[in-house]
Amino acid sequence: MNRRVAVAFTGPSGSGKTTLVEKVAKILIQERKVAIIKNDPKDKAVFDVKGKDSDKFTKTGAEVVVTSPTRTTYFSQREKTLNDIVAMINDFDILLVEGLKTLPLPRIAIFRNTIDDSYFSCSEAIAIDESIDISHYEIPKNIDILDLNNSDMIIEWINNNAIKI
Repeated sequence: MNRRVAVAFTGPSGSGKTTLVEKVAKILIQERKVAIIKNDPKDKAVFDVKGKDSDKFTKTGAEVVVTSPTRTTYFSQREKTLNDIVAMINDFDILLVEGLKTLPLPRIAIFRNTIDDSYFSCSEAIAIDESIDISHYEIPKNIDILDLNNSDMIIEWINNNAIKI
């Protein structure tokens, strides 16, 4: 597999995107350097406790980097392009992107209970579980159907479809 490839995951709220990205990342990280970008379209993520230094610093609106012996966290108050983020992370083999439907990346849409066909136009594959009866849907022929609970199948799809960035 080429170095520095990317793939994206999308789907309705509560469909299991984060769970799948986490599961796939834990497997891939055994052999590759993995980076993850998660979109927070509603700005709901909570990063720090009120009153702590990093909370005070990020509230200034400045670009903030918090370092420790085990990690470095970058808080930006400005929207970044995929290229900006890739340049910052730099050292990775595979990038997993959760959300960001507008990015031109191969994309797996994740569904439970029901399929929202509005995702077909931005997805190359769908990952579903036994809660969905596929016979009730007209899945376009160009969309691969993956088993949401089969990590090996999903990783094989990623290996075959992730694009070089």
